[in-house]
Amino acid sequence: MNQCSACLIRNRAICADLDASELDALNKIGHQQQIERGRSLMWEGEDAHLVANVIDGVMKLTSSLEDGREQIVGLVYPSDFIGRPYGTTSAQTVTAITDTKLCVFPRSAFDDFAKSHPRLEHKLLDKTLSELDRARQWMLLLGRKSASEKIASFLLEMSERLAEKGCTDIPARSSFELPFGRQQVADILGLTIETVSRQFTRLKKQGLIDLPDRRTVVILDREALAVEA
Repeated sequence: MNQCSACLIRNRAICADLDASELDALNKIGHQQQIERGRSLMWEGEDAHLVANVIDGVMKLTSSLEDGREQIVGLVYPSDFIGRPYGTTSAQTVTAITDTKLCVFPRSAFDDFAKSHPRLEHKLLDKTLSELDRARQWMLLLGRKSASEKIASFLLEMSERLAEKGCTDIPARSSFELPFGRQQVADILGLTIETVSRQFTRLKKQGLIDLPDRRTVVILDREALAVEA
């Protein structure tokens, strides 16, 4: 945690506006943690003991119904912030889709730190509002878009969110590797795996994308894919 200057997401995380002395103080209450694929960091409805910055990897946010059915309500990427500052319980279960590296902080200690550092609170508010915008777009995608529109929208978002790691925002990628299989893509979008496979094949035949293997996606015509979305 004393290597903030070498952190890959340093200038995009909530700590971006802190000076060296403030980073040193923040370091003292946090630690880095590795989460293996498939393991959860937080559980829906349980006490919110932790908050965290994602350094590397992808996590999913899920909510469950009383009969046990589960819905993926969001994805978390590098530089995203997870947890509920100033809250008491976790709103969703947070599970690693890939092996994930985090900066983890005890919530109560982070709350105290944030209260005395307005620049961090401002960055946290900015992150929260951006996440709210994404959540509203996600509602539109799940509620109104067709299967073809969902897949196109999803691929465009992945190309942007899976951009090469770095301290600054960079253009979307034309080629990227999905961090999960098509069954998980189906679960995320509320589709069947057969529908996902058909849509991938159709987009490839139309020349919008290429699929060199099961995980790699190459966007050949971003403008046409945006129209599809």
